[in-house]
Amino acid sequence: MTSFAPATTQQRDPLPQELLRTEPIEDLLETASLYLHIPFCHTRCYYCDFNTYAGILPLREPYVRALLHEIELTGLQARHPDGTPRRSRTIFFGGGTPSLLTVAQITRLLDTCRQAFALDPEAEITLEANPGTLSQEQLAGIREAGINRLSMGAQSYDAALLQKLGRIHNPDEITQAVQFARAAGFTSINLDFMFGLPDQTMQHWRETLDRALDLHPEHFSLYSLIIEEGTPFHQWVAEKRITPGDEDLCADMYEYADERLRAAGYINYEISNWALPGHHSRHNLTYWQNLPYIGMGAGASSFFGKKRYTDERDPQAYIKRLKRDEIPVIESESEEVDQAQAMSETAFLGLRTAMGLHLPTFERRFAQPFAQFVGDRLHIVDEAGLLEQVGDWLRLSQRGRLLGNEVFLRLLPD
Repeated sequence: MTSFAPATTQQRDPLPQELLRTEPIEDLLETASLYLHIPFCHTRCYYCDFNTYAGILPLREPYVRALLHEIELTGLQARHPDGTPRRSRTIFFGGGTPSLLTVAQITRLLDTCRQAFALDPEAEITLEANPGTLSQEQLAGIREAGINRLSMGAQSYDAALLQKLGRIHNPDEITQAVQFARAAGFTSINLDFMFGLPDQTMQHWRETLDRALDLHPEHFSLYSLIIEEGTPFHQWVAEKRITPGDEDLCADMYEYADERLRAAGYINYEISNWALPGHHSRHNLTYWQNLPYIGMGAGASSFFGKKRYTDERDPQAYIKRLKRDEIPVIESESEEVDQAQAMSETAFLGLRTAMGLHLPTFERRFAQPFAQFVGDRLHIVDEAGLLEQVGDWLRLSQRGRLLGNEVFLRLLPD
C-alpha cells in the first residue's frame, strides 16, 4: 500500500492552515507538556470516574506542598544530559476542580513550574473550572498569575439535566462565569457540554448550543455520555432507573452540533473539539500528536522517555511519598512503549484530528514509511470510503469521522 485514493464521499472543509504550521518533530519530541492534577471537588458527579474526591478540602494546602515538591523533583529528573531544563510549551491544571485552589496556591504552582522547566514565554496555560466555583476577584487573580486559558465544565444549559448529572451549578452561573472571565481579561475560553444524557432531547441540545453560542466562547468540547463502571450512573442504568440517549440520537446530536458550530465559524479540529481560528488547544494537541507529557499530582499519567506511567492515586498516600522525597510513581503500572506501539498510537491519535496524520512527519519520526508500517490493514476501510488523502495528510473522511473506531481498531498492535 503506497497511498490512499481520495474518498468518494463529500469533501470536508480545507485543512485549517494554522494547525498545519508546526515545529519540526525532532524539536517537539524534546519538549514535555505539563499536566497538574487537582483532585478536589465539592461533590462527585454521578457520571464521573476520574480520580477525584469530595470532602477532603482540608488537604488542599498539604497537597499543594506535595505537588510543589513533585514539580521540583520531576523537573530535575527531566533535565537534558547537559543539565539544561526541559522545555515546556503548555501547562494544564485538570481535575477535579482546580478552581477550588486559592489564587496564592495557583501562583505558587506556576512559579515552581517556571523554575523547574524552561517554560515558553507564550506558553498556553489552562485551568479547568466549575462555573459554580468562580468569582470575579478569583478570576482576576488567576489571570494575573499567568493562567491564559479557561476550560469550564458547563455540560448543559438545562437546569433539570444539570441536576440529573449531579452538577452544583445552574445555567445562569455558566453565563455569569463567562462574563466574569471576560471582565478579568480572558480571551481564550472553552466550554464543555455533554450529549446523549438521560432524558435529553434534541430540543434540549439545540437550546444549549444556542445559549452557549450567544457567549461567543473561543472553543467548544462536546462529549457523548459514556457510562463508566463504578459510577452511580452505571448502577442506575443496570437498575433501569435511567436510560442514556440511544446511538442514533447521539449521532444526530453530534452532526447537528458540527453543522451549527461550523456555520458559526468554528473549526472541528478534533473529533470532539471545535475552535475559532487560532484558539485550538495546544495542550490537547500534545496528546493527539502523541508528544511527550508529564503528569504530576495524584493519579496523573505521563508519557515521557518512551515510558508510560501513573502517580499514586490516593491523595494522602501521594502526600506521604513526597514527604519521603520520593517521586510517587506506581512502578508496577509503568510500561515501556516500544516502536510498534508508538507507531500505532501516533497513527490513530493523529487520525482523530481534522488535519489527520502527516505522512512525511511519521516517516521522519519512526524511520519507516506509514504505508510500510500499516501494510494492507486499512484496505477494507479505505475501500469503504472512511479515509481520504489530501496532499501529504491522511485523514478520516466525513463518513469516517462517524465510524472512526473501524479505522482505529485496525491500527492497534497485534
